[in-house]
Amino acid sequence: MGSAASGGVRPTGHSTTELRILLEGRGEELERSRRLLNEKDREIEKLKHEIQKLQSVLRETNDLEIEPILRSGQKRRAKFAVSGETWTASNATNVAFELIHHNKDFRSKQLIKDAITNNDFLKNLETSQVVEVVESMYEKMISQKEFICKQGEPGNALYVLAQGCLEVTQDGKTLGHIKPGKVIGELAILYNCSRTASIQALEDGKLWVLDRKVFKTIMMKSGLERQDRYMKYLEKVELLEKLGKEQLAKIADVIEEDCYFEGDHIVREGERGDTFFIINEGHVRVEKRTDEGTAIELNRLGAGKYFGEKALLSEEYRTASVIAASKVVCLTVERDAFCQLVGDLNELRDELANKRYTGEDDKKISGTSGGSVIQVLDKYKNIELDHLNIVATLGVGGFGRVELVTSSFFPGQSLALKCLKKKHIVETRQQEHVKSEKKIMMEADSPFIAKLFKTFRDRKFVYLLMEACLGGELWTVLRINGTFDDPTARFCVACVLEAFEYLHNKNIIYRDLKPENLLVDSSGFVKLVDFGFAKKLMAGRKTWTFCGTPEYVAPEIILNKGHDFAADYWAIGILMFELLTGNPPFVAPDPMKTYNIILEGVEKLDMPKKVGRNATNLIKKLCKSNPTERLGYGKNGLMEIRKHRWFQGFDWDGLRSRSIPVPKSIKPTLNGPTDTSVFDHYEKDTTIPEDEISGWDENF
Repeated sequence: MGSAASGGVRPTGHSTTELRILLEGRGEELERSRRLLNEKDREIEKLKHEIQKLQSVLRETNDLEIEPILRSGQKRRAKFAVSGETWTASNATNVAFELIHHNKDFRSKQLIKDAITNNDFLKNLETSQVVEVVESMYEKMISQKEFICKQGEPGNALYVLAQGCLEVTQDGKTLGHIKPGKVIGELAILYNCSRTASIQALEDGKLWVLDRKVFKTIMMKSGLERQDRYMKYLEKVELLEKLGKEQLAKIADVIEEDCYFEGDHIVREGERGDTFFIINEGHVRVEKRTDEGTAIELNRLGAGKYFGEKALLSEEYRTASVIAASKVVCLTVERDAFCQLVGDLNELRDELANKRYTGEDDKKISGTSGGSVIQVLDKYKNIELDHLNIVATLGVGGFGRVELVTSSFFPGQSLALKCLKKKHIVETRQQEHVKSEKKIMMEADSPFIAKLFKTFRDRKFVYLLMEACLGGELWTVLRINGTFDDPTARFCVACVLEAFEYLHNKNIIYRDLKPENLLVDSSGFVKLVDFGFAKKLMAGRKTWTFCGTPEYVAPEIILNKGHDFAADYWAIGILMFELLTGNPPFVAPDPMKTYNIILEGVEKLDMPKKVGRNATNLIKKLCKSNPTERLGYGKNGLMEIRKHRWFQGFDWDGLRSRSIPVPKSIKPTLNGPTDTSVFDHYEKDTTIPEDEISGWDENF
């Protein structure tokens, strides 16, 4: 009988080669499916982050209007700005007079101090500030069932529980209990916000209370007094007498305090010198050795005197020893820090002598559009509010709406009309910010800043008639793309740098950088908008108002140390990270946790692999916790950032002349001046806000 072939039975229908091809095809299909699943997982994680941020905002912010959802399913605005009352030196001076120290026994003081040092935010305060906070807190007795605070109500005080037990509830559900020695409500001392939960006493007890205005005064007063004291010392140093206030203020920022005990050598003869000393407390003796090796006392110096100033010129050998004659506290400046912030003193003095150093009053204003801002404004001076026709709504928010408008006064063109509710502005105490926004934007003349042409007012609104940027918010473009590649992110950040150079050269700090405040014009170039938190600084001075977007605020703003242009450099680093990864680096379910993560520092961040080495290096240099160490804060300003390797080969001249190719991912395709296809559809607003006639807006 016949049998099967000795090689065994071969399956019918497919050859070996066909099976191998089929398996390879299935393998590739499986790999594609895995990649797709991974992409979906990443998208889910992004959406989770957005949900967390939105939940946080809804808990912490008053009177927010929920905006429609984008086609991609994500919220149009993910980040909302916050602001405290405008806080100036006059505030601190006036309230400082009212600061009262309240008597406490030792145990009470220790309980408050321990509560502060165990709190993630308050532990960052300086020792002198902790002492002042402890002394300034006042006692409040509470009864059983009494509410310490109620969910949704505004908060303006911080508490430390001394006696009793408190219950925390949110939306009627019990979240937990608070025992003595805990801090309650620290977010309320930073800015006006709604309480996120209700707290009720379960038994009679006692609280120690600190009001926001007292905390702000303590922080600002200590910072101002320290800066003024340091500046007065520096102004007496002959070597520094020709430096301007801006340079002296930078030196004051890097001064450190060192303590020495009687007999300690502060400076030893023959050593190389790299530190300059100012005596803050105590006395020193200056000695020099003779050829025979004996020490001869040359002089005695007390508080306010200085020595070692030649170390700022070069690392020469010390020609004498300086020894503490008592307990001594010295203010010190390192030569490296001095040169980084101010420059080589020899060269600087030569420039001053030859009048080649222009100082803060003669800064070159770069980045201008080349046209006269007065001529541009004249074009629109005869337009009145009733000359405008609303085409569509470009955006909505808590303060009002932005409408796209046309008019026979500017045929073939469209503009944006920002309509701000006056009642809401007054209720949130933002009058000064709105007035500042108008002044700064009316004077601005840069192709990287959206232009403001005219303002109006009536009983319900103030109106800002502005340039329309029909490419939409950069935030929207980013969300559609997910992330930007290096060339696109580089282009966007370069546009911001041009805008910041223009502003900083006019001593204006911006303070609210984020993709939501960057608009794309019809050609694809990025423009800065929304100047509600911008402020003009006096030379060498800081500002103290807490404002900005939680994910973007710099550590010195959180800690109320006073801030200046360095806060904008920090924000550039955060913007880079968000453009490259799709999310800012510091994100938490609520603002206070976000602030605590920021205070931990960028060094603790795990940089995603997709962020390249050069980008990572620049982000970390911009986001130094110490503002004086940030790239851009040194003597060469923003040029330090431009010269970083991440920008190597970038065409800055092409950007300024608008001849550089725009990245395809952000360049809009528009069909005329009224094309709003990149914006969401908004229903007509039928609500009528209340009148507000206090007169704060008389110059609009």
